[in-house]
Amino acid sequence: MDQSQAPVLEALSALHANPLTAFTPPGHKQGRGTDPRVLDVLGADVFRSDVLATGGLDDRTDSHGTLGRAQELMAEAVDADRTFFSTCGSSLSVKAAMLAVAGPHEHLLVGRDAHKSVIAGLILAGIRPIWVDPAWDAERHLAHPPTADAYRAALAAHPEARGALVTSPTPYGSCADLRAIADACHEHGVPLLVDEAWGAHLPFHHELPTWAMDAGADLCVTSVHKMGSGLEQGSVFHLRGDLIDPVVLGRCADLLGTTSPNVLIYAALDGWRRQMVQHGPQLYEDALTLAAQTRERIDAIDGMHVHGHADFCGPGLAADLDPLQIIIDITGLGTTGYRAGDWLRAHHQVTAHLCDHRRISAQLTHADDPVTTGTLLDALTELAAHAPELTPAAQVDVPGPRELRLEQAELPRDAFFGPVETVELADADGRIAAEMLTPYPPGIPAALPGERLNRPVLDYLRTGLAAGMLVPDAADPALRTVRVTAKS
Repeated sequence: MDQSQAPVLEALSALHANPLTAFTPPGHKQGRGTDPRVLDVLGADVFRSDVLATGGLDDRTDSHGTLGRAQELMAEAVDADRTFFSTCGSSLSVKAAMLAVAGPHEHLLVGRDAHKSVIAGLILAGIRPIWVDPAWDAERHLAHPPTADAYRAALAAHPEARGALVTSPTPYGSCADLRAIADACHEHGVPLLVDEAWGAHLPFHHELPTWAMDAGADLCVTSVHKMGSGLEQGSVFHLRGDLIDPVVLGRCADLLGTTSPNVLIYAALDGWRRQMVQHGPQLYEDALTLAAQTRERIDAIDGMHVHGHADFCGPGLAADLDPLQIIIDITGLGTTGYRAGDWLRAHHQVTAHLCDHRRISAQLTHADDPVTTGTLLDALTELAAHAPELTPAAQVDVPGPRELRLEQAELPRDAFFGPVETVELADADGRIAAEMLTPYPPGIPAALPGERLNRPVLDYLRTGLAAGMLVPDAADPALRTVRVTAKS
């Protein structure tokens, strides 16, 4: 196919050249009805391009197949058999993938470091999760993706499983051995699903970690808005092989997706694919060079250590690391990542990607340059100089892996939709959670519906909240109370 084409963008351009007088949604009528105060902030072009996907961008009765061609171009660009666009983010895409593989009460292997959107998929579908434990770095209190051996053992113990799901890369940039996990799944005749939300860039440079399709995965979900040039909510999911029926996958996506997709999101996905095919290798060559220089300079700041392959990768840990995720251990500054992140924003208008009890991180992409990284370096240097003002840091009681792994006492769906009651946090030990309790970011639930709460996890959440952690999905964000099942 001609990869210089961008069907959605070209259709929008044609529409601008020959505008319609529309008696259809959206009601702002290409911005004519929009409050001028809104136009001052958002710009007129946003509303000018906000048109119906069908009956606006593409005529219903004489369709030019605009979206279909854009998806075919994306699939060819990354060597997938099929590609689907989503305007509801990878949170929808991963749910559609799960529903296409497993149904109510069927088993699916899932890494316990999964994002909350995966847990939502379990709740919606009534899938019975078989948890695969992450690779735990006890020294750094950090989880990496589960190993291939862990998936092999789970497949052997649960031959009834309909497939497996792994998150790679993690928000910390650590990557699973996808080739070995895919091989293990295919030996059992089941598909591998990869939540590759943080890996949109991986197909476009040979020095980046191997991406899911090249590693033999059957389906992967990618958030183009995270590491690519997509608008927020722009997601794609790619399919290869014959273990997942594309018709079933499409129907599951249609079941969950909006009937009013945002053409702006489609257009950004389309344009990003063209940009990557034409310029991606050079853009990421430059980004990797910049990342290496930035990592070295940050590592030289007193009190800061930038994690690299030697820290994160090896037997029993991660298989690879995305160098564009700059993970900085600030234990030497004597403060928490929560306080450091707040200070960077308040004093330098710099936002950190992740903040936890001992780390902050900076996500670089092809959009960064010496100006943005210079701003980051100046801010981090100032942070180190002002670190004594951020001490003493509140102590976060981080449990070990055995205490973090809660018993799955009920199906997530049954606990979420069943009778519940609200109890004081101090009284929740031993009760079965009826809600997700998710430190954010990175959005991996510490407790999820159906898991039996224990004191170490409750103490972790309580002390984390006092130190600056956010738990936004809790019914009581202050965590004075917790929703639990009434019969637990």
